[in-house]
Amino acid sequence: PSVLSMDNTGYCNDSFNSIRSSTSDEDMVEIAGSTLDFSNTEDVPPLDRDYGSGKTKAHVSVNGVPKLMDLLDEPVPGVGTYEDFNTIDWVREKSKDRDRHREITSKSKESTWALVNSVCDAFSGWLLMLLIGLMSGALAGGIDISAHWMTDLKEGVCLNGFWFNHEHCCWTSNETTFQERDKCPQWKSWAELIIGTTEGPFAYIMNYLMYVCWALLFSFLAVTLVRAFAPYACGSGIPEIKTILSGFIIRGYLGKWTLVIKTITLVLAVSSGLSLGKEGPLVHVACCCGNILCHLFTKYRKNEAKRREVSYYFPLKTLWRSFFAALVAAFTLRSINPFGNSRLVLFYVEFHTPWHLLELVPFILLGIFGGIWGAFFIRANIAWCRRRKTTWLGHYPVLEVLVVTAVTAVVAFPNSYTRTSTSELISELFNDCGLLDSSKLCNYDNANVTKSSNELPDRPAGNDVYTAMWQLSLALVFKMLITVVTFGMKVPSGLFIPSMAVGAIAGRLLGIGMEQLAYYHHDWVIFRGWCSPGADCITPGLYAMVGAAACLGGVTRMTVSLVVIMFELTGGLEYIVPLMAAAMTSKWVADAIGREGIYEAHIRLNGYPFLEAKEEFSHKTLAMDVMRPRRSDPPLSVLTQDGMTVEDVETMITDTTYSGFPVVVSHESQRLVGFVLRRDLTISIDNARQRQDGIVSTSRVFFTEYTPPQPPNSPPPLKLRGIMDLSPFTVTDHTAMDIVVDIFRKLGLRQCLITHNGRLLGIITKKDILKHVAQIANRDPDSILFN
Repeated sequence: PSVLSMDNTGYCNDSFNSIRSSTSDEDMVEIAGSTLDFSNTEDVPPLDRDYGSGKTKAHVSVNGVPKLMDLLDEPVPGVGTYEDFNTIDWVREKSKDRDRHREITSKSKESTWALVNSVCDAFSGWLLMLLIGLMSGALAGGIDISAHWMTDLKEGVCLNGFWFNHEHCCWTSNETTFQERDKCPQWKSWAELIIGTTEGPFAYIMNYLMYVCWALLFSFLAVTLVRAFAPYACGSGIPEIKTILSGFIIRGYLGKWTLVIKTITLVLAVSSGLSLGKEGPLVHVACCCGNILCHLFTKYRKNEAKRREVSYYFPLKTLWRSFFAALVAAFTLRSINPFGNSRLVLFYVEFHTPWHLLELVPFILLGIFGGIWGAFFIRANIAWCRRRKTTWLGHYPVLEVLVVTAVTAVVAFPNSYTRTSTSELISELFNDCGLLDSSKLCNYDNANVTKSSNELPDRPAGNDVYTAMWQLSLALVFKMLITVVTFGMKVPSGLFIPSMAVGAIAGRLLGIGMEQLAYYHHDWVIFRGWCSPGADCITPGLYAMVGAAACLGGVTRMTVSLVVIMFELTGGLEYIVPLMAAAMTSKWVADAIGREGIYEAHIRLNGYPFLEAKEEFSHKTLAMDVMRPRRSDPPLSVLTQDGMTVEDVETMITDTTYSGFPVVVSHESQRLVGFVLRRDLTISIDNARQRQDGIVSTSRVFFTEYTPPQPPNSPPPLKLRGIMDLSPFTVTDHTAMDIVVDIFRKLGLRQCLITHNGRLLGIITKKDILKHVAQIANRDPDSILFN
């Protein structure tokens, strides 16, 4: 019922609003009442609140006094774990893993079994990468094949077997020709099946109607499944993945239900014809695979930092393991062969002529276009998503998806370049025209070309080419506008393919224009010397590829990784300079208009606690200017190492909502001893009341190594030194904030204590850093929702 009720409040990113007031360092989930319910957080093992049903109480006594339970000797279930929507402590997690590794290494010398266990522990990382690669590759192949089949289902069905898509249906047909290779008797359009003809207005209307109906059905199923079973399955997932990898916990986001529903609904969303892609959501799918498989290995299951050895912390071994996982995934995908061309790339290109140095000018123009469009898209999309969050539009996600799908289908069907899937459109735009190509983009005047010619010279464009250019111009405007409102809806939606489509259309149009200019004006200065009559000078498909890279770079602000991705998608290694020139130009132009990429903008829109490593901090402030408490605030809430009772500690927990408390020698000296997390404190006291005899409200709480003698007849004390961080990260009050920000970024801290000559002054949390950065950038500091 709680999931279904999200229809009225929005879900996915919007669903975080309901807990925004209780999930930060200042405002954290109250757990003093022992209401820790993790029954629906399948990506993290649930906390055992039973503690052995209280049957293991410490009855052993010394001189009539119950034995003091030391949490150093006996670990308590739940201690060392984190609440939902909180940031992990990277330093503590890495220290925990280091201690675990040392223990295994020392034990490996004691017995053969311990040595085998040590070898298995060392090998578990590689085995995990193997499993992740196999699972991710298999899911990617299945998604590709399913999406291709369901996309073709909107236009017709194969009589040989309804599970064949259009291309596979006509592969074995003897009636197929080179000119009409997509037509065969085995493939029937819906008009032919329903009214018995493929010609005339009635057949067109029937195909039109069936196209729209199938699109609406697919999108309705996608949004309904997401809403009912896995609200976290919507969107691309990359902003949330970046935030999770930086140390934030969003339970269920990488869970089993999210994986299943995202895989199914991604196929449905792509097949509906919406202007979205599957590459971004596939990252989310792969991360779900990694998270689920991590729980098969103790090393990763019990350590939050080990599952996140990317983003802030990326050791060399993780780079090699990532490479190995990619190798296994690529091998699996190659074995499945979803593209049907025995190649691993989605848009394989094979251009026959090299590019000329003077062509860098139009390539750079494409980079300028990509940067301008990327900056425009980000601003427009963020404005639309903000409107969705703050108006009635966000309360009707199903209706929004259906309306956008209907508009997309109705406008897309009349234009053959928008009716087809976006991946097929990009593939056609990247294509280098040959004599046997049946595309309208390749309908040149071939009168002067002999059939034995290996190279096709630049030729005058035929009527079909000009018609195609008009249709592509309309498709360009349509794609630019509809993608703005599509990205961010409550269905899985990626941005790579739509962005590439916009750039590929613009690039192909410019390429054809350059080609015709060179043909009719080969005596101009810019063409003279390298473009003689009858030569093949200009390759329009190359311009499409460069334009795709430019627009994708303008939206995502990727540079090096973008060029590598284009190599992966196309295999065009010899065109590295045009791609690099366009990618760099688009980034420079887009950064001049706005510094944020689309994913960083969505992270800020949703208030996720992510410190962007690329963002420079140049403001001259000190740690004392940002720390809390401020001058007008109440004193810092602290624990003393030996001067408090259980009742005092529980009162502090009840009266405050901080996620942790510094431990000092005394209120007078304020000399720092350590730091204790609120969650660990609550669980330990609750556990001690159940398992240790005599623990009452007046029992003294000690964080010291040795417990001093107690007065006669006093209740037994509670020793909690085992849950205290003895080496909390500290800086002095005069440390420059740019250094503090750098420390938070590189070490992944959740809090840092501020001292002066060893005396505790205050605390800076990750949220304080984010608020300070937001204030400097003239943004609303209250937009940062979480710890």
